[in-house]
Amino acid sequence: MLRFAFLENPMVGPFRSSCEGSNKHKERRGWFSVNFSLENFIPGLVIGFVLGLLVDLSKPGLSRSRGGSRVVGRQQGAGPSGSGEELKMILVVRQDLKMGAGKIASQCAHAATGLYAELMLSQRSLLRQWEQCGQAKIVVTCKNQQEMNKLKYTAESIGLPTFIVADAGRTQVIAGSKTVLAIGPGPKASVDSVTGKLRLL
Repeated sequence: MLRFAFLENPMVGPFRSSCEGSNKHKERRGWFSVNFSLENFIPGLVIGFVLGLLVDLSKPGLSRSRGGSRVVGRQQGAGPSGSGEELKMILVVRQDLKMGAGKIASQCAHAATGLYAELMLSQRSLLRQWEQCGQAKIVVTCKNQQEMNKLKYTAESIGLPTFIVADAGRTQVIAGSKTVLAIGPGPKASVDSVTGKLRLL
């Protein structure tokens, strides 16, 4: 067992009796000398390692790359009810607004996170299934606001979740412009029935 003692006078020499020295030793033992012993340290280290491993393995669909970043991958049979059916989200960008690449990227991010936040409150199981499928997101284009409205109505009529981004109007487009429509996540066949004919961005 490792023991640490703290003495007030470092100049204590051999002139004191050994009995008096050992009593001083016992009096000066602090909490550190009691807690930091091999009998306590090694079991604590092993238990901490095992618990950390169990917590890490309990996260579905996630693994760690060598650089420490998260790698999201599709698991076998990870669709709804373990059927292996793919889920995906479609982001529909309006062409008539003629937004730049950076603007489109930020609006698509708004659409994906906006829909995700709504589903966190209402359909967490759907989100979990989508995450296990690899969180597929595909960006397509539509001609104008009228086509976007039609796509939204069609998607909602078959039970797919939707979210439309209304821009704040700080750059490139006027305030309130509907820039991107997010559809899904939903089963591939259902989503394709709504957006399958749209062109990829």
